[in-house]
Amino acid sequence: MTHDDTTGYHPLARAFHWLVAVLVFAVWPLGAVIEYVKDDAKTSFYLWHESLGFTVLWLMLARLCVRFLTRRPPRPAMPRWQAGLADSVQWALYLALIAMPISGFLATNAHGFPLEWFGLLPVWSPIGKAPDLAPVLSSIHGWISWTILALVITHVLGALYHRIWRHDDLLSRML
Repeated sequence: MTHDDTTGYHPLARAFHWLVAVLVFAVWPLGAVIEYVKDDAKTSFYLWHESLGFTVLWLMLARLCVRFLTRRPPRPAMPRWQAGLADSVQWALYLALIAMPISGFLATNAHGFPLEWFGLLPVWSPIGKAPDLAPVLSSIHGWISWTILALVITHVLGALYHRIWRHDDLLSRML
């Protein structure tokens, strides 16, 4: 997979980045409000939350493949600690955005609700109903959700810092 543009990420990397971002901004609030939704609407909320979350998993795996198969454009000059922080946040986001749907998928199954992706495709699970494991997986899922929120805020603030304060081209690499 080659790409000649020396100023930006590969078009597939950009597409995966923004598609995952849009889905995270849809999935996260859906999950956050489920407990406040009337019982007759909860099933629909869960269907969309779980199906979109499962989609994020596969998009993130594809995104990682693109990441490893394409080169990263050079970043603007910055202190080593800042580059290290940026890399740490990016890799933590990758890890969290893969672990999150896996933990949610397993928690749902452990609670006794197998995933049917968008109500169309049953998805095999390595665990069945496991009432003792379900709360642990749900707790992990919840903690990862707050971790993702913190990482996304840090990521966005970093991008804004480069755009508004430093006036460099860091953000344009992903646009």
